[in-house]
Amino acid sequence: MWVLGGSIAEVDEGRIYNASTLFARDGEMVARYRKIHLFDVDIAGQPPLRESALFTAGDQLVSHVTDLGRVGLSICYDLRFPELYRGLVSLGAEVLLVPSAFTAVTGEAHWEVLLRARAIEDQCFVVAPAQWGAWGPPEDGRRTYGNSMVVDPWGRILVRAPEEGDGVWFADLDFGELRRVRATLPALGHRRLGMIC
Repeated sequence: MWVLGGSIAEVDEGRIYNASTLFARDGEMVARYRKIHLFDVDIAGQPPLRESALFTAGDQLVSHVTDLGRVGLSICYDLRFPELYRGLVSLGAEVLLVPSAFTAVTGEAHWEVLLRARAIEDQCFVVAPAQWGAWGPPEDGRRTYGNSMVVDPWGRILVRAPEEGDGVWFADLDFGELRRVRATLPALGHRRLGMIC
C-alpha cells in the first residue's frame, strides 16, 4: 500500500519543518511536503497558537504520481488557501491529501465545508485523515476535531470517520467519475487568469 505520513517535525540544516511524507508500496519515501501556511491564531478561551514559533514555512508545491493517480500534498491549515490546491491541480493532481489537526472550534465550523469546497472547485478527490481528542497541557483545554473524511470531485462525502475514536475507514476512488465530472463541467478548462488561478 501507499502510506501518507504526517504531519511530522523534520529537521534540516538547523530549521524545523512541519512535513508530510509519502511512501511507495516498497517502503521508499517518494515525496516530502513542507507546510507552507503556518497556523498562527488566537482562539477565544485558549492560549495563542504560534506554529511559526517552532516551524519554518515551506515554499514548494509537491505532487507525485502513484499507480492510483497523481496526488498533491498539503497539511491542515493549508486547506484555507485555495490557490495552493489550484497550483497542485495545475501540476496534474487528481487526489488532494490533507492530513490535519483542526482545532475543535475551527473544525466544527469549517472542516467539512472547506474539504468539500476544495474537492468541488478543483474537481479532485480529497483524502483528509484527521487527529482527534485532547492535546497539550490539560489546563489549556485544547482539542482537535477528528472527522477524517474522503470527498469526491462532485463534493459528495464518500466516508467520514467519527469525531473521536481510532479505526480504519475505506473509500473507493472512482477515477472514471473524476473524468466524468471534469468533462461534464469543464471549469478547470475555463480558467482565464493563468494556470494557478
